[in-house]
Amino acid sequence: MPPVAASRTVRAVTRRLWLLFAQTVTIALALLFIVQTLRPDWLQVDRPPGTVTINETAAMTRTSIPVFKGARFDSFSDAVRVAAPAVVSIDINGDGRNARDAFSNDPRPRRPLNRRLNETPSERTLASGVIVSKDGYLLTNRHVIEGADEIVVTLSDGRTTPAKVVGSDAETDLAVLHVELKDLPVITLGRVEESRVGDVVLAIGNPFGVGQTVTMGIISALGRNHLNLTNFENYIQTDAAINPGNSGGALVNASGNLIGINSAIFTKASGGSLGIGFAVPVSTAKEVLESIITSGEVIRGYIGVEPQDISPEEVEALTFGRSKGAFISGVNRGGPADQAGVRPGDILVAVDNHAIVDTITMLDAIARLKPGSTTRLKLYRRKEELTVSVKVATRPKPGATREK
Repeated sequence: MPPVAASRTVRAVTRRLWLLFAQTVTIALALLFIVQTLRPDWLQVDRPPGTVTINETAAMTRTSIPVFKGARFDSFSDAVRVAAPAVVSIDINGDGRNARDAFSNDPRPRRPLNRRLNETPSERTLASGVIVSKDGYLLTNRHVIEGADEIVVTLSDGRTTPAKVVGSDAETDLAVLHVELKDLPVITLGRVEESRVGDVVLAIGNPFGVGQTVTMGIISALGRNHLNLTNFENYIQTDAAINPGNSGGALVNASGNLIGINSAIFTKASGGSLGIGFAVPVSTAKEVLESIITSGEVIRGYIGVEPQDISPEEVEALTFGRSKGAFISGVNRGGPADQAGVRPGDILVAVDNHAIVDTITMLDAIARLKPGSTTRLKLYRRKEELTVSVKVATRPKPGATREK
């Protein structure tokens, strides 16, 4: 065969092979898309191995949430199987201080129908907790361990061990405990940012001391605040049944990943669940956990102002048409804001270019600032826009004397 003809033959064969390869890949991808869309249970997604101290889910889209092999729409047993072993019962012996005592230094008025889960003072309290590290660290609520003389943790496999308090945070009602045990089951931390209202959730805990119990509901709301429960509020609201003894237990998603720590319920004086419960989001819990383990306490920024929510109409009247902001009702004398020239009556609308909507967003933005750093505040004073620089201090603990 002449060289030119041979070269043409080789090119033709190569072209056919490439076309066949491209068609095969296209068909395979199309089949994979159809299977993932119509029968996702055929595709088993393995959970990430527990090779890190704290297990966390990787960032993922709504369509790539892990699906358990053989999972059914009428059962969440696989989620319970992976999450429940890490939820413990906590037996507390002490003076029985409850939420009202733990927050007695906070002068803010509280709604009488928003109650902590363990509210009746007694010498013995039952609660729940969640193992979040193979190193033996647990998350629970501060209001159930405050004033405890002895804390005993019981695992779902029957093992019992004393626990010590590593630290607690009154401003989020969270506490970190530590136990000395090997081969601990550890829950995987989910991403509450990917949660949506209407998602199925499971509450796992030890209500009324009857033993580990799982209840199901949905996420009723996200970002609940102004509940007057803690200073920093960003609660997940759920209708999953939560009762006394569930304090510190786990709120997990349909994949068994932790998205919240059950903390409070809406109830009447007679007690009991009315279908409205609140959980601290896992994002807040993780920040508190890491800070307490690292430094023994939660360190937050502070500038020394007293904010107050006012109506959008009032904000608009004090600014150039803005409807959102935090009204500064008081400035602590000698504090960072006072030294920077902030005055009562100012409207705070931004902290380092982060928009301030109300007092909740203001407290959160300032708390995230690093003590010793300098931040820029955007204010309105008598409809005049001002920008001031403030050196951030460390936020005092609740009940501590602040700058005068």
